[in-house]
Amino acid sequence: MRLFDDRSFLRAITAFERAIAKVLSVVLTGVLVVATLQLLLFLGSDLLDLNVNWTGEGLIRLLDQVLVILIALEVLQNLTAYMREHVVQIELVLVTALTAVARKVIVMPPGVQKNPADLIGLGFAVLSMAGAYWLVRQSHIKRLPTRREQATGFQDPDLS
Repeated sequence: MRLFDDRSFLRAITAFERAIAKVLSVVLTGVLVVATLQLLLFLGSDLLDLNVNWTGEGLIRLLDQVLVILIALEVLQNLTAYMREHVVQIELVLVTALTAVARKVIVMPPGVQKNPADLIGLGFAVLSMAGAYWLVRQSHIKRLPTRREQATGFQDPDLS
Protein backbone atom coordinates (compact mmCIF):
# COMPACT_ATOMS: atom_id res chain seq x y z
CA MET A 1 0.00 0.00 0.00
CA ARG A 2 1.27 3.44 -0.91
CA LEU A 3 -0.37 5.02 2.15
CA PHE A 4 1.95 3.18 4.51
CA ASP A 5 5.03 3.89 2.45
CA ASP A 6 7.38 5.83 4.74
CA ARG A 7 7.47 8.99 2.63
CA SER A 8 3.72 9.04 1.98
CA PHE A 9 2.94 8.40 5.62
CA LEU A 10 5.30 11.14 6.84
CA ARG A 11 3.85 13.60 4.30
CA ALA A 12 0.34 12.79 5.55
CA ILE A 13 1.36 13.25 9.20
CA THR A 14 3.09 16.56 8.38
CA ALA A 15 0.04 17.80 6.51
CA PHE A 16 -2.16 16.83 9.45
CA GLU A 17 0.13 18.63 11.94
CA ARG A 18 0.14 21.79 9.81
CA ALA A 19 -3.65 21.70 9.41
CA ILE A 20 -4.13 21.40 13.18
CA ALA A 21 -1.68 24.26 13.79
CA LYS A 22 -3.58 26.42 11.28
CA VAL A 23 -6.95 25.63 12.88
CA LEU A 24 -5.57 26.41 16.34
CA SER A 25 -4.08 29.66 15.06
CA VAL A 26 -7.38 30.79 13.56
CA VAL A 27 -9.32 29.87 16.71
CA LEU A 28 -6.79 31.59 18.96
CA THR A 29 -6.85 34.69 16.75
CA GLY A 30 -10.64 34.84 17.15
CA VAL A 31 -10.36 34.43 20.90
CA LEU A 32 -7.72 37.17 21.05
CA VAL A 33 -9.92 39.59 19.09
CA VAL A 34 -12.90 38.94 21.39
CA ALA A 35 -10.76 39.14 24.55
CA THR A 36 -9.20 42.42 23.42
CA LEU A 37 -12.63 43.89 22.66
CA GLN A 38 -13.87 42.77 26.07
CA LEU A 39 -10.83 44.35 27.72
CA LEU A 40 -11.43 47.62 25.90
CA LEU A 41 -15.11 47.61 26.92
CA PHE A 42 -14.20 46.78 30.52
CA LEU A 43 -11.57 49.50 30.59
CA GLY A 44 -13.90 52.04 28.98
CA SER A 45 -16.70 51.39 31.45
CA ASP A 46 -14.31 51.51 34.41
CA LEU A 47 -12.77 54.77 33.21
CA LEU A 48 -16.22 56.35 33.12
CA ASP A 49 -17.05 55.09 36.62
CA LEU A 50 -15.44 57.40 39.15
CA ASN A 51 -15.96 54.88 41.98
CA VAL A 52 -13.40 52.40 40.60
CA ASN A 53 -10.32 52.16 42.80
CA TRP A 54 -7.38 52.08 40.38
CA THR A 55 -4.84 51.56 43.14
CA GLY A 56 -6.27 48.29 44.41
CA GLU A 57 -8.34 45.45 43.01
CA GLY A 58 -9.31 47.43 39.89
CA LEU A 59 -5.71 47.69 38.77
CA ILE A 60 -5.01 44.04 39.59
CA ARG A 61 -8.03 42.93 37.51
CA LEU A 62 -6.84 45.08 34.60
CA LEU A 63 -3.28 43.70 34.81
CA ASP A 64 -4.68 40.17 34.97
CA GLN A 65 -6.66 40.66 31.78
CA VAL A 66 -3.76 42.32 29.96
CA LEU A 67 -1.36 39.53 30.97
CA VAL A 68 -3.81 36.82 29.89
CA ILE A 69 -4.04 38.42 26.45
CA LEU A 70 -0.24 38.69 26.33
CA ILE A 71 0.09 34.99 27.17
CA ALA A 72 -2.39 34.11 24.43
CA LEU A 73 -0.38 36.23 21.97
CA GLU A 74 2.77 34.34 22.96
CA VAL A 75 0.99 31.02 22.37
CA LEU A 76 -0.03 32.30 18.93
CA GLN A 77 3.62 33.20 18.29
CA ASN A 78 4.57 29.65 19.29
CA LEU A 79 2.09 28.26 16.76
CA THR A 80 3.22 30.52 13.93
CA ALA A 81 6.89 29.80 14.69
CA TYR A 82 6.08 26.09 14.54
CA MET A 83 4.36 26.52 11.17
CA ARG A 84 7.28 28.58 9.82
CA GLU A 85 10.12 26.32 10.88
CA HIS A 86 8.32 23.06 11.72
CA VAL A 87 10.14 22.96 15.07
CA VAL A 88 8.90 23.77 18.56
CA GLN A 89 11.05 26.65 19.75
CA ILE A 90 11.80 25.98 23.39
CA GLU A 91 12.81 29.61 24.04
CA LEU A 92 9.34 30.84 23.11
CA VAL A 93 7.70 28.15 25.20
CA LEU A 94 9.81 29.07 28.23
CA VAL A 95 9.08 32.78 27.82
CA THR A 96 5.36 31.99 27.65
CA ALA A 97 5.60 29.84 30.77
CA LEU A 98 7.57 32.54 32.60
CA THR A 99 4.93 35.11 31.68
CA ALA A 100 2.19 32.80 32.95
CA VAL A 101 3.93 32.24 36.28
CA ALA A 102 4.75 35.94 36.58
CA ARG A 103 1.06 36.68 36.03
CA LYS A 104 0.22 34.39 38.94
CA VAL A 105 2.68 36.22 41.17
CA ILE A 106 1.59 39.70 40.04
CA VAL A 107 -2.17 39.17 40.41
CA MET A 108 -2.05 36.92 43.46
CA PRO A 109 -5.11 37.51 45.63
CA PRO A 110 -4.46 39.00 49.09
CA GLY A 111 -5.40 35.81 50.99
CA VAL A 112 -2.88 33.61 49.20
CA GLN A 113 0.15 35.25 50.82
CA LYS A 114 -0.75 33.43 54.05
CA ASN A 115 -0.03 30.01 52.51
CA PRO A 116 3.76 29.54 52.40
CA ALA A 117 3.51 26.37 50.29
CA ASP A 118 1.95 28.32 47.40
CA LEU A 119 4.64 30.98 47.58
CA ILE A 120 7.42 28.39 47.73
CA GLY A 121 5.92 26.53 44.77
CA LEU A 122 5.62 29.67 42.67
CA GLY A 123 9.15 30.74 43.64
CA PHE A 124 10.51 27.32 42.67
CA ALA A 125 8.62 27.46 39.34
CA VAL A 126 10.00 30.93 38.57
CA LEU A 127 13.57 29.94 39.43
CA SER A 128 13.34 26.66 37.49
CA MET A 129 11.99 28.28 34.34
CA ALA A 130 14.38 31.21 34.58
CA GLY A 131 17.26 28.74 34.92
CA ALA A 132 16.01 26.70 31.98
CA TYR A 133 15.64 29.86 29.88
CA TRP A 134 19.16 30.96 30.82
CA LEU A 135 20.57 27.55 29.85
CA VAL A 136 18.79 27.61 26.50
CA ARG A 137 19.99 31.17 25.82
CA GLN A 138 23.57 30.21 26.74
CA SER A 139 23.47 27.23 24.39
CA HIS A 140 22.30 29.50 21.55
CA ILE A 141 24.91 32.16 22.28
CA LYS A 142 27.82 29.70 22.42
CA ARG A 143 26.73 27.73 19.36
CA LEU A 144 28.72 28.66 16.30
CA PRO A 145 26.64 29.61 13.27
CA THR A 146 26.16 26.78 10.84
CA ARG A 147 27.90 26.98 7.50
CA ARG A 148 25.62 27.31 4.52
CA GLU A 149 28.09 26.56 1.72
CA GLN A 150 29.03 23.10 0.59
CA ALA A 151 31.91 21.48 2.46
CA THR A 152 35.18 21.37 0.57
CA GLY A 153 38.44 19.67 1.26
CA PHE A 154 41.02 21.53 3.28
CA GLN A 155 44.71 21.67 2.75
CA ASP A 156 47.06 20.88 5.57
CA PRO A 157 49.85 23.50 5.53
CA ASP A 158 52.34 20.89 6.74
CA LEU A 159 51.71 18.64 3.73
CA SER A 160 52.24 21.36 1.10
